[in-house]
Amino acid sequence: MSLEKNIMKIAQDARAAARIMTTLSTSKKNRALVEIAGRLMENKALIQAENLKDIEAGRANGLSGAMVDRLTITGKVLSGMADGLRFVAGLDDPVGSLTDSAIRPNGLEMAKMRIPLGVIGIIYESRPNVTVDAAGLCLKAGNAVILRGGSEAIHSNRALARIIEEGMTAAGLPEKAVQVIPTADREAVNIMLKQEEHIDLIIPRGGEGLIRHVVAQSSIPVLKHYKGVCHAYVDDLADLDMAVDIAVNAKAQRPGVCNALETLLVHEDAAETFLPMAAKALGEAGVTLRGCDRTCALLADAEPASDEDWEAEYLDLILAVKVVKDMDDAMAHIAAFGSNHTEAIITRDYDRSRRFIREVDASLVIVNASTRFNDGGELGLGAEIGISTSKLHAYGPMGIKELTTTKFVAWGQGQVRE
Repeated sequence: MSLEKNIMKIAQDARAAARIMTTLSTSKKNRALVEIAGRLMENKALIQAENLKDIEAGRANGLSGAMVDRLTITGKVLSGMADGLRFVAGLDDPVGSLTDSAIRPNGLEMAKMRIPLGVIGIIYESRPNVTVDAAGLCLKAGNAVILRGGSEAIHSNRALARIIEEGMTAAGLPEKAVQVIPTADREAVNIMLKQEEHIDLIIPRGGEGLIRHVVAQSSIPVLKHYKGVCHAYVDDLADLDMAVDIAVNAKAQRPGVCNALETLLVHEDAAETFLPMAAKALGEAGVTLRGCDRTCALLADAEPASDEDWEAEYLDLILAVKVVKDMDDAMAHIAAFGSNHTEAIITRDYDRSRRFIREVDASLVIVNASTRFNDGGELGLGAEIGISTSKLHAYGPMGIKELTTTKFVAWGQGQVRE
């Protein structure tokens, strides 16, 4: 079978499985998740043996240490996958819930019913844990899912796919509700992106280059975020000790993630006091500062920032710093260089915080806390499949509810339209 026919068959099988998934009870879906979790732990040796093949190939191909780390399935990572599935099983099932019910003047009763999206295609890099996390979330939301992981994790993903299929079959779910594209051929992605008759949504997870390629090639709607250029604005009415703590946490706790702080904006009236405090704490955390002229005048160790620094997603222990005139100046900078991901203000002024929340456009706008809280688990979703910075149909972390949509339903007693 040709590659194109193989991908088309996978998409067709997923569509057929999706129709069955809409009929399944919550208890049946939960049984499948728990079954898969158990089988993951039972097959630890097999999974890690296949994962070792990927690790060895990655090292031979010059994969960076950070990428190898993301690729590695340790015992802790595997336990995390299993625990994640059990946690998802314990979440409320949104499918079938009714909202916005009303009775029209003619007696027609109407409501919105939450339903699965259908077939979701997920394209991602490196981390094989995404295979399990994405499968679990999509199954709980009643969807079928097609997974295309990176070539560097091909052996790991194939092994995980077999175990997921065995667990679903044992619990009575359609075996094609979760499928992993079994080839590393990059053309498979382009073929997948043309299956608009069978796939309802594409979610890419990875670097900006991957996401832009997917958007350019796809004839299917894409939920995306290109990058996370996250800002924190320190107001002149901020608690400066709090602001230092927030800046260090947001930048240094885990710098290589999309919700890490990339640019610090400081009110000019707070800069002289705040910047030396922040520079000392950030320096102790290993952070290099790249500042505007006014920042460099206050901090001898700061490197001069270039125009490119204001739009950079460093994903590293580097932080751009700019002194701004006031909150309006800060918001203008965010509007020019932000990526609609996460924006924070540190202030004790209630009116300013309310205005910042209202006027700044981002998937999370946060007051007096770290940007690192833009995460499904931290925001109470339990788990997420990614963070969307596009607004259709979800904005921010995508949990189970965001993997569904709504349809209108109505009940009548013989009404006809006049």
